[in-house]
Amino acid sequence: MTKQDIADALADKARELAFENQLAAADVPHINALASTLAGRFPATATPPAPPAPAQPPSADLLTLRSACELVDHEAIVLEWYLDSVKVGTWGIGVTNKSGHNVDRYKDSPQTIEHVLDIYVWLLRNNYIPAGVKAFAGHTLTEAQFTAALSFHYNTGAILDTTWVALWRDGKPKAARAFLTSHYLNGGDLQDRRDAEAALFFDGVWSTENGTAVVWPVKKPSYTPDWAHPQRVDIRNDMTKALAA
Repeated sequence: MTKQDIADALADKARELAFENQLAAADVPHINALASTLAGRFPATATPPAPPAPAQPPSADLLTLRSACELVDHEAIVLEWYLDSVKVGTWGIGVTNKSGHNVDRYKDSPQTIEHVLDIYVWLLRNNYIPAGVKAFAGHTLTEAQFTAALSFHYNTGAILDTTWVALWRDGKPKAARAFLTSHYLNGGDLQDRRDAEAALFFDGVWSTENGTAVVWPVKKPSYTPDWAHPQRVDIRNDMTKALAA
């Protein structure tokens, strides 16, 4: 309660007792003096602390342009629906219907790289980064380590279960690296990718520094990637827009 609040309350009570409910000018100094005395008896009220700023989503702090481009270099881009090696309908940067995004709509309907990257960043932030953050909770990762772990999880979905992460958390980097480079190889087809992820995580060696990615066309009627006609494209401008969305 402030001094002014007390003075106003005293004045109201004094009017009830005064002749014809009127106060004289001489009464005001006495009321203010009494209000000052009473106000001094109230304990000081601490200013409440400001509420904490809302937490930023993990992606806002961790997903950089360099990281996002590196992972695409591990994957490549296909602008329309195609069948992958096990005949699953796929689109963009290895996206299937299991992601929650319906890719069947892109059959015979090529999309822009910008749209592909918009969906890719959305999937990273909602489906993959949270699990990666959880897997390494309590440990600080470098940009390279975060990117390598994210690449592994985007490809395998196993970041929360894999032994190599547990080994690294236990302070056994050599054993972790050996496990990473000898598992999840898909019969040897993914050996190069596991080696690249290990080099990135344990040595800080990036696969690409120029922000480019390979775009593959689709052969028809087989609906398989046309491996004979790759096109390398600079994706940095479109990726910057996707990250800012």
